[in-house]
Amino acid sequence: MDNQNDAAGEATGRWCVEADAGAGVTTEAEIETLVRAFYTKVRADAELGPIFDRVIGDNWEPHLQKMFNFWSSVMLTTGRYKGQPMRAHLKLKTVTPKHFDRWLMLFRETAEEVCDAETAERFIEKAARIAESLQLGIFFKPERHDPERKAGCCG
Repeated sequence: MDNQNDAAGEATGRWCVEADAGAGVTTEAEIETLVRAFYTKVRADAELGPIFDRVIGDNWEPHLQKMFNFWSSVMLTTGRYKGQPMRAHLKLKTVTPKHFDRWLMLFRETAEEVCDAETAERFIEKAARIAESLQLGIFFKPERHDPERKAGCCG
């Protein structure tokens, strides 16, 4: 990526610029292969498939395009993804931490099948951090962990 494109990317709000992200980490083609293979497994999965089917229905291609943009932004710092993952996941009322564990297991399996070992590990590390962040946003209830808040809210 040249300096002109790099500056333009920063101006458009890149949100994931890390030392291990950027040119040479992966390719757009590899991202698409990984995302398509992963969601093929998700759709066939007895635990995750029904959750995704309820939310996505027959609109898989738009979802996949969004996920290509998401992972391109995460891994290549392209800034193409403009969504709000937390807001989208907060709507999923039936999702539990066990679903995230299953999601990560399938993601790891797919990344290891599609990518070389080093690239797979980068994807897996980022996926784990993303899942942790989403789980904290969805499941963490401060009043359960802070006696002062608990007393104030429920007393």
